[in-house]
Amino acid sequence: MSLEPDVLVVGAGPTGLTTALQAHAHGARVRVVERRPDAFRPSRAMVVHSRTLEVLRPLGVTEELLDRGDRAPRAELHLGDRTVRAALADVALRDTAYPHLTLVRQADVEEVLAAALARRGVGVERGVELTDAAVDGDRVHATLRSDGALEQSRCRYVAGCDGPDSLVRRIAGIAWRGRPYREEVILADLDLDGHLAPDTLHVAAGRPGLVFLFALGEGAAWRLLATRPAGPRDAPYGQPGGTVPAPEVQRLLDESGLAVRIGDLAWSARIRLQHRLAGSFRAGPFFVAGDAAHTHSPAAAQGMNTGIVDAVNLGWKLAWADGSEHPSLLDSYDLERRPAAGQALALTHAVFFAEASSHPLPSLLRGTLVPLVAPALPTLMRQPHLMAAVVALLSQRWVRYRSSPLSRTGTPRLRGPRPGDRLPDQEVTSQGRRTRLHDLTAAPGIHLLLDGDARVDPGLLGPRVTAHRIDDWPGAGMVAVRPDGHVGYRSGSAAHAELGAWLALVGAAPSGHRR
Repeated sequence: MSLEPDVLVVGAGPTGLTTALQAHAHGARVRVVERRPDAFRPSRAMVVHSRTLEVLRPLGVTEELLDRGDRAPRAELHLGDRTVRAALADVALRDTAYPHLTLVRQADVEEVLAAALARRGVGVERGVELTDAAVDGDRVHATLRSDGALEQSRCRYVAGCDGPDSLVRRIAGIAWRGRPYREEVILADLDLDGHLAPDTLHVAAGRPGLVFLFALGEGAAWRLLATRPAGPRDAPYGQPGGTVPAPEVQRLLDESGLAVRIGDLAWSARIRLQHRLAGSFRAGPFFVAGDAAHTHSPAAAQGMNTGIVDAVNLGWKLAWADGSEHPSLLDSYDLERRPAAGQALALTHAVFFAEASSHPLPSLLRGTLVPLVAPALPTLMRQPHLMAAVVALLSQRWVRYRSSPLSRTGTPRLRGPRPGDRLPDQEVTSQGRRTRLHDLTAAPGIHLLLDGDARVDPGLLGPRVTAHRIDDWPGAGMVAVRPDGHVGYRSGSAAHAELGAWLALVGAAPSGHRR
């Protein structure tokens, strides 16, 4: 490396790639190392939620992800002899350009993110492993190994995106709290003989557990995800263990009630599960994100999505923090994301217990109560507002950082989203043309939304801030939107001193005004 990087990103999954992309987009020099010589295949995650698409949009990758995915998925829930159908596109989800679930392979997500980094001149260094790191003054000295040779690298920060068995987390001395599940997941790519509708997500919930079938296999037409009681402890958590013989996979299909036979089993693996949360997401210059900070069951498709949101929160802060001069900016990552990740972990735990636990109570409910209520499900699933509530819950639109040190309200108070809240999308007029708020904020940096009569001192706005006048917002107030799409500051007037203090707090004040 010709220049010392500001940020060393360890791990090149979706979280690591997004961290690097977000940090680079906001001015940091980044280096990405990945111990595996090749990208991990096959994919484990298959769903990208609407909030994830929103936070990735300023990085210029959302449209390509949509092009590779299925943005109008259909689902069939198989309950004994009854099939319940649901559309998961264009639900009545307001204030977003993405009112749907999107089925897209983790492999595609990684390819899109890595290509975006490559276009910016940042390559992923595969086969390069972090072996140790130590703090020396205001720098981290990292020891890297590649092809048996050791290299010393210096950086300001280390972002540990290296999975549940994170070395960065261990080096930083961060606790890893939680426990394993009594169940495991079976993944397989297979061809099926039967009459399942193609281009449809099939779900079978019964007493033994859960079976998902996606037409998104990488080695064959279908991808299977099924749950069963955990087997031998012969593989690391979250990593594919031994193969699962075709008769065992067929038994899972038979127990689910799906009348299909395996034509060809291209690949299979069992994966041990755990639910754990890091004791902190930061220790000095070391940060953890994604599976290194929290690990989930696959229920509700939260793992990859939560990691990407971690990364978008962290990346710009690593880029703009100036060491000890911005302690609140760096501290805010743990203060904001750890509670949010804990809530997501609780959600996945509850959903997994209900849909897949081998405990007698949920098994009994799946086997007896669910079939009894099945006749009412088609009516319920046709209710657009109910489906919108489900999609909104899964997409984590509820995440907010109101108690963050970065969330400030000026005087007088302004109506609308509070500091820490996600900026809702809505149609507005700006500079005489109709547009949407998320169109205006679809670029890196701080976005300052000004009421029609607001006046702001241009000297406060450096290159990290873009101002937009909203013609149809009466008043003289303003809303400052952070790079991750959350409101950071709002005021009912153009309070220059307050705005300047907030911009300095987050590292966005122009040169000479930063502190």
